[in-house]
Amino acid sequence: MTDSHLTRRTLLRYGAYGAGAAALTGTAASWDRLTGADIPGRDDGSLVVATLGPAYGPEAIRTLREGFRELHPDIKLQINAVQAVDWSDFFAKILTQVAAGTAPDLVYVATEGVQLFAQRLGVALDRWVRRDANELEEYFADVHPSLVESMMYEGSLYQLPVEFNAADMYLNRQVLRRAGAAYPPADWTRDDFTALLRDMKKASGSRFTPYFWTNRLWGGVVPWLFANDTNLLAETKAPGGDWLWDSFYPADQRTGRGGGFRWTTPQATHDRVEEVYDYLASLVQDGLCTRPEGGNGQNLIGVFSTGRVGVTPAGGFWAGGLHLAGMERDGFDVQYFPRWRAQRMQYGAAGYALLRTSKKQEEAWEFIKYAARKDTLTRLFTTNQTTPARRSMLTAGRYEETGPAHWPVFYDTLDRFPDTGPIPAPPQVAEVEQLLLKHTGTALASPRSVRPALRRLQGDLEKAMERDA
Repeated sequence: MTDSHLTRRTLLRYGAYGAGAAALTGTAASWDRLTGADIPGRDDGSLVVATLGPAYGPEAIRTLREGFRELHPDIKLQINAVQAVDWSDFFAKILTQVAAGTAPDLVYVATEGVQLFAQRLGVALDRWVRRDANELEEYFADVHPSLVESMMYEGSLYQLPVEFNAADMYLNRQVLRRAGAAYPPADWTRDDFTALLRDMKKASGSRFTPYFWTNRLWGGVVPWLFANDTNLLAETKAPGGDWLWDSFYPADQRTGRGGGFRWTTPQATHDRVEEVYDYLASLVQDGLCTRPEGGNGQNLIGVFSTGRVGVTPAGGFWAGGLHLAGMERDGFDVQYFPRWRAQRMQYGAAGYALLRTSKKQEEAWEFIKYAARKDTLTRLFTTNQTTPARRSMLTAGRYEETGPAHWPVFYDTLDRFPDTGPIPAPPQVAEVEQLLLKHTGTALASPRSVRPALRRLQGDLEKAMERDA
């Protein structure tokens, strides 16, 4: 290990947290169940890149490998698709590899793990970005500054975002017609949303659920916290980052930017947090939405496409998912998340993180730049399985077959609502997520459960945030 903080005990503790999060989301996998395919073989001099298996199948890996070889025939590349059921499980497996001395050079990391990896394992990209500034001008001009800021930690940049997904609201058009309801306006409110759910419920049978959501950090209770102008953890911004903002973004786009997000003091007992849980509990009690279910929502595609669910929060990735499930492009649409005290949206992004243990850091940087190129992403994201970080890639032609009609919502979520930000993911994210899932399930068991559950959540979060990540 090149960092004295990377003790085996610390890494194993990360893995234990990941296992807890995976267990609470209903998965059977755990951090110590590695397969042979997850562990790189003997060092053959290759640059080793670890990606999330379900997101990167054989065709995607071949696309990445062949394109990189054309640009850099002198760099051997090995891409390992780590089989994991969610980000917590994936991060835990990577951390296990690091502890075992078989770490990859690069890891595909989503918002949930940006600060975890940056604090303990990652290498800041600042010196390379400064060096290759002319080459990167086109990239930054095409990527929203909020996405870049989400990949910063304490003033330094650790990843170049290549994709993101905001929690917008998908609507089943068959259900809208059945309820005699119109496509909602962009500035619709929480009360408008509730009224729509009631109309949907009234027009449908007993097996119908107007609103479905999953119990997780992205797309669970957090979008409603953002809409009510609050958060699970107090949010501020680290100083610094001027070196990047002044170099790549005009004044109107860098206003208010900093050196990355900081999520610190737990505030689960704040009045606005309790309001959100009370609201969701009332929807459950009135039969307007499901109890929060664990998992990644894969089972939702079937019930949504057949008209048994009316609305659900999801990102651009769902356009491709619904299309592959056989849903016609005019069968669904998307709108911004409803406004409450605010109309602030939440998102998650992803990019490649360079590990400190890598002995091929220059080669790794070349791969990071290659992976963020427009031609690379165009070849990679062919089925609308995500929202590209590059604004220029969102065109009418991209959504002509898959839909939805209002596809500009995906990137306009960033443009129209400039305070839109990432899900709260401090270095202690695994334990924070575990506690959120656990106590959210308890809080929404009944209206009387909300306040006691949030008090317990607050106490547990305070203990988690006091611990060194």
